[in-house]
Parts: sequence; structure tokens; C-alpha cells
Amino acid sequence: MSIISEVKQRTDIVELVAQYVPLQKAGRNYKALCPFHNEKTPSFFIFPEQQTWHCFGACGTGGDVFSFLMKKEGIDFGQALRILAQKAGVALNPERADKAEDKEKEKLVQVNEAVTGYYHSLLLDSREGEIARRYLAKRGISGETIEKFRLGFSLNNREAAKQYLMNKGYEEKDLVKVGLIIEKEGGNSYDRFYNRLMFPICDIRGRVIGFGARVLDNSLPKYINSPQTAIFDKSTSLYGIDRAISMVREKHSIIIVEGYMDVLPLHQHGWQNVVASMGTSLTIKQVDVLKRLTKNITLALDADIAGKEATLRDGGVLSNLETVVYSLNPDKKLVPAPGWILSGLVESENILDAEIKVIPLPPGKDPDEVISENPVLWQNLVKQALPIVDFAFDVVVNKIDVNKAADKSLAVQKLLPLIEGIKDPFRQAQYIERLAKELKVSESDIRAHVKKSRNTGRRRKTNAGSEQSRFSRHLVSSAIEEYCLALLFQYPELRQLSQELVPECFQHTENHELFTRWQHCCDISHLENELDESLLEHLYYLLHKDFPPPVLESDKERQLVFRDCILRLQEKLARTLEEEGVDSSQQLKEIFLRRTKRVK
Repeated sequence: MSIISEVKQRTDIVELVAQYVPLQKAGRNYKALCPFHNEKTPSFFIFPEQQTWHCFGACGTGGDVFSFLMKKEGIDFGQALRILAQKAGVALNPERADKAEDKEKEKLVQVNEAVTGYYHSLLLDSREGEIARRYLAKRGISGETIEKFRLGFSLNNREAAKQYLMNKGYEEKDLVKVGLIIEKEGGNSYDRFYNRLMFPICDIRGRVIGFGARVLDNSLPKYINSPQTAIFDKSTSLYGIDRAISMVREKHSIIIVEGYMDVLPLHQHGWQNVVASMGTSLTIKQVDVLKRLTKNITLALDADIAGKEATLRDGGVLSNLETVVYSLNPDKKLVPAPGWILSGLVESENILDAEIKVIPLPPGKDPDEVISENPVLWQNLVKQALPIVDFAFDVVVNKIDVNKAADKSLAVQKLLPLIEGIKDPFRQAQYIERLAKELKVSESDIRAHVKKSRNTGRRRKTNAGSEQSRFSRHLVSSAIEEYCLALLFQYPELRQLSQELVPECFQHTENHELFTRWQHCCDISHLENELDESLLEHLYYLLHKDFPPPVLESDKERQLVFRDCILRLQEKLARTLEEEGVDSSQQLKEIFLRRTKRVK
């Protein structure tokens, strides 16, 4: 029996959930007020026989003991496994816990922690740090905030940090690996950060994994970050997440700004559910972190610049019209965010069952300026944050001439894909009505466009980052799920066919986690590097799973078997949704009908 299965069998979901909410008996099952949203009538049910839970209210989600703990505590699968294993008295593999790779990562974290203390002392006490202290005072950053975020200063000396750490017994090779020093061709090395204000970047557990650094003069670049290392990935990290996590859980919402110096004053004024994307567009990996904490996500954007980008010019729309979610580089120039356009945000709302809003800031103002000059204004702006589609309407419709047919056509081209992507039919109908009214066109014409788009299949997309599977039926992993994943992992050429799969097809947490992470990896070796040690055992089991001969002797036979696995998983999901009283998507119903006809 695998460790995951053993933990499942030794953990009672009723006892686990009862630690968080009072339970009421409901026949053979239990019910409670949902711990993930506010409600007056219990819609959260626990099914002891299946060891699963499901919210039939606003959440509409469910799962097993792992998914409950992950969602409630905002942790990943590995952390949930370790917590439940400890409670169940199941020993995790000590050999794997002591792997050289894990020791290496821990060593790099220790280097970062040591240099954080060094930079912090220089900021507080050194004569050279006076320039940084004056800058922070000018920006209104208090001593308490400096301490809380462990801000620091790097000397104007290209070997100061290197010498300090080596005198403390750290090896030069480790300083290179963690990105603190840069090697020259001749074998010499020097500090990456010097004469800069230092911002330690922490993971969700508060461990320093990298640094951001800002110059205090007019030199360029104004900001630099640690390079990607074994412990730091800018696309995954969010500045201030360790300080924000408690308030995010309390307020059930998170606000995303763009830079370090936006986070500090907002926290100082009591807005401690704020994090920064560190000058980059929001990434799928960052959303994967956020979705475990909250589904209420708000982005702070500069309305003036977004508006300029949406201005119609020369009879056409700027190509960046779709790129309303963007980042500003240190020189206040617009940096487009390809891949995270408005239509992508609407899809993410559907995938995460989340609400994404936008705070259009006053022209030329950053969040830190607004909060410092007028805290009441900032509070009102947050309250008035617009749903992402409403923001798109404001940006597009307000910049066109509704009396010009060409402008109307362009507005429809830009807004209709967003409206089509809305899952809720009532909300979609509301925006269709609004678009028709704004453009002074027939509502039936807009609906005809939507219907035509559906018929041509342009809206059929596979959800690449879905939430935890809705229902988990058994204590042990599903044979068909394992068979499908084993095929996928052992025969990489099947990857193209897997586009018909969505993560919800894997209703057991360990299989769901592996499939979801595999979607964002280029190959198995990359996947291994991304996994917590707790999931590696399951991956290795699937990689060595035997298949009965002679079915898989040829590529054609493997493809046929894999397609059959996909259909079986889709059929299983459709049945599960219907049994739980949830309307399965039209696509899944069609798949189920096709399979039934084929079998007959």
C-alpha cells in the first residue's frame, strides 16, 4: 500500500472536518455551514462511506481529506500529506526526505537567511545605509514595516556580501547557486547586488528564497531580481505572500499590485491582504498559489495607461487592446502581458470559480501614492472595483464612436469573446443585453454572433488549470485513472491526444495533482523536479506500471487504448456530476452520448 493510500485509510474525514466546523447528523451523512463561504442554511455535506465532502451551495466544490485540508489551510498537496501522515501515525519515507536535492535546497535557503540578516543590519546601523534610510523615510515607510519585511541595504562594494558569507563558512559555489554572486570567465566572482535597497522575497512559509533590489540614484536598471534558482522562480513567487496569508484567509480576498513599494505602505495602512507580482504579468503558477487561499482576486491597474492602450486610432484598435492586464516596468513604460489577456481572465474565473475584479487607479497614481495621500480614496476604490468584463466594457466602449459601423464591429470583435467565455448563462445574457444597448444594435444580432461562434467550435477549449476535482469516490486510487496516467507518462507521444482531458477527470487527489502539474511541464524529468517528495512515489509507481501484452506493441494500439481511457474518464465524470445533481457541461454530455452509441 502506498503512503498516500495508507494515510487516506487511517484518516476519518468526519473527524477532520469537525475540527473546523460543527457538524449535524443527516441520515448516514453529516451537514454543516460551509467553511469556505458565508451562508445561513447548511449546504456543506460529508459522506463517511465514500470519505468525501461536497458543498452544494456557492462553492460547488468537493473532494477528499487532502483537498479539504489544502483548501482550508491554503497549502499544497505535499504539506497536506505531511500533516495528515503525522496525525495518522504514518511515517513518510526517511530516505526520500533526506535526498541530496532537498538538502541542497535547504542549504541555499540558509545562505539567503544569513545574507538577509547582513543586509538588514547594514540598513539599520551602517553609515553607508543612511541613503536608504532617507529614501524609506521619504516614502513614509516606518521602522516597524522595515523590521517586519526585513528590508536591507547592500554596500557599494562588489565583494562585501561574498566576503561576509565566506567568512561565515559558506562556500562560494553555493553563493553562485543561490544567485548572490556572479562568476567571471577567469574564475573570479563578484556580488550581484551592490549599493541597493534590498527586498527579501519569501515563500508562503516565510523562508527567504530570493531578493529584489532597487537603486537609490538614477542608474539603470532601477530594479533587479535574483535569477531563477533551485529555490526561486519569479513566475511562481508573490512578494509579501508570507505576510499577507493570515489576512487573506480572514478577509477571503487578495489584492495584487505591481511592485515592492506598493505593498509596504498598503500593509502599513492596514491593507495586509496585498501582494505584488513583482513587475510581471500574473502567471498561471501564481494563480495556482492564490486559488488555495481565496477566490476573490482584485488587480490594481492604472486606468490612464490602460485607457490609452485601448484608444482607437487610424480606423483600427491597437493590438494591445486585449492586453488590459499588464505590468509597468520601473520607467513607467507599459510592458504587455501576453498570455494573460482579459479573455484569459474570464476563463480563469470559470476554472477557479473565482471573481476577478479590477481597481482602475487615478491617472498617473500608483497604489502607494493613493494610500499615502488619501486612505479613504483607496478604500472607496477597492469597494468600487469592477468585475473584469465591466472593466473591459469601460475601456473599449468608452473609446469608440457608436455612430460608426467600423467602430461597432471592432468593439464586438474585442468584447464578444469575453462574453462567450462567461459560464453563468444569466450573467452572459446580462452582458449581451448591455453590449447591444451600448452599441445601439439589435440584441438578436449579438446572440446570432454568439450562436455562430459556438457552432464553429471556437469556444471549445480544454481547461488547463482546473480546481480540485469535485468528487472523490473511493479511499484508494482509481484503476482507470492510474492506467491513463501511466500511459501518458510512459509514452510521451500521447501528449497531443491528452488535450481532450481536463483535470476534473481525475477524481483522486494524487492523480489530479500529477496531471495538473504535468500539463505545465515539458517532460517527465521536468515534472520530477517540480514535485514534492510526497508525490514522487506515486509518479514512480505509474512510470513502472506494467501493461498487459500484446495490446500496446504498436503506436496505433497505444493510441486506441489511450483514447478509450479518455472516453471512460469523461463518461465517469459526466455520471458523477449528474448523480450529485450538478449539470454536466454540454461537451461532456455529447462525449457520453458518442461513447454510448459506439458501444451499441
